[in-house]
Amino acid sequence: MGKYDKVFNSEDVSEEQLSPEEAVAAIAVVSTIADSSVAEADAELLSDILWGFEVFEDYSDEDLLEMLDRLIAIAEEEGVGVLFNTAYESLSDELILDAFAAGVSVLVDEEELTLREEKIPLVQSLQQALELEDEEAKEIVNEVIAAFQEAAEADEDEDETLIELDSGLEEYESPLGNFTLPIPVDPQQGGRIQEQEGVIGFSDDFGTLLRIDYYAIPPEQASEMESTGLEVFLKSILVDKYVPQAILTNLPEAQVKQSEYLDDIFEGSYFTLIDMPQGSTISKQENNGNASRLDAYRGILAFINGDFLYIVSSQRSFFDGETPGTVEEEAEGIKDSILNFVETIEFT
Repeated sequence: MGKYDKVFNSEDVSEEQLSPEEAVAAIAVVSTIADSSVAEADAELLSDILWGFEVFEDYSDEDLLEMLDRLIAIAEEEGVGVLFNTAYESLSDELILDAFAAGVSVLVDEEELTLREEKIPLVQSLQQALELEDEEAKEIVNEVIAAFQEAAEADEDEDETLIELDSGLEEYESPLGNFTLPIPVDPQQGGRIQEQEGVIGFSDDFGTLLRIDYYAIPPEQASEMESTGLEVFLKSILVDKYVPQAILTNLPEAQVKQSEYLDDIFEGSYFTLIDMPQGSTISKQENNGNASRLDAYRGILAFINGDFLYIVSSQRSFFDGETPGTVEEEAEGIKDSILNFVETIEFT
């Protein structure tokens, strides 16, 4: 007997009638409790996830919560398999994909912004039960994860302060007073400065991205650096921690193309080059009216100066028809761009 037979192979149907929209929500409820129990179904949490679906745009918060409470009650009183069968019979052809997306959405790990590995068999079983082809199911999963990533980026943007450039500002000084530098972007080219705690980014409409992450090194990391050596320490910070958290979380298809230790830069620094398909900060307009991000390479340099760790990034976007050079050529070009930028920084 399969693990999810009780969910997707039940023959019973509830006497309760569901609208097609309620059926979509019911699939989310089924996915939530398929691996656990009805007690795990939180109507408020489900409401937060489903609220962004277009199919529920005419529902108030109260209506959506009331509907979810009713669906959870059906699962509790009659069984999760009964709820699935009733939902499946009530789904219109137009809402099958929405139902699958709703089911997938409740299984996304909101911290890692990806499907939890242990939930993949459940997603596959749901796909089969809804009679979806592999390609269309894969596309829906990718769209759901992308929506979560965009929401996470939007939340991060809310923490950022946009510094106006049209006020004659020519120099930037960090809030901690550990460095200053001349503004490297022009307001006439859409130049902007985005600042949050420990991060300053400079960008414009032509693909420029220069970013500095910085923080004071705590005593425990200073001890680690002494025991492991600077090269191992910087590699661990940059390749094992920063790249996965800052880039791969949002762009799982990105790849580290080159890494190297530079012993003649700041008495030791670590550089890495990341290939980022559709990872540029600027977009192009498609023929269908939608916008998609350009492909890009990003170079990142980590080094110590004084009591601070600095991680400096530069982006190279590839416009239509532009072919990247070899990895070595691209790495050298972006590395030079970063080093030229770093030379303008006055550390205090």
